[in-house]
Amino acid sequence: QVQLVESGGGLVQAGGSLRLSCAASGSIFSGNVMGWYRQAPGRQRELVATIVSGGSTTYADSVKGRFTISRDNAKNTMYLQMNSLKPEDTGVYFCNYKIIPFVYWGQGTQVTVSS
Repeated sequence: QVQLVESGGGLVQAGGSLRLSCAASGSIFSGNVMGWYRQAPGRQRELVATIVSGGSTTYADSVKGRFTISRDNAKNTMYLQMNSLKPEDTGVYFCNYKIIPFVYWGQGTQVTVSS
C-alpha cells in the first residue's frame, strides 16, 4: 500500500504562482512513475505532468513552459511548481503513483485561479 498526501493548493490571482507537494509513504519501490492530474468542475480528470523515478518528465501541452514537476526520492516527495497561472488551471489537483500493476491516488488539493 502507498499513501499520498497533497498540499499547497489555494487561491491565487492570474499570473501568480503556487507550489504543490505530494508526500508518499508506505511501500515505495524504485521504477515507479508519479504524476499530477487535475479535474475541473464538469470535466474529466486530465494529465498535467509525470515524472519517473529516474527523473524523465512529460507535460500536457497546456502547461508546458509554465509548470515544472520534480521529485526528491530521498524524501519520497513530488512537487509541482506552477507559474503564470491562468483561470483555466483551476481545479482539484491529484497526486498519482504507479508501480505495475498498482495505481494509487491522493485525496486532491484545490487550486483556484481568479481572473
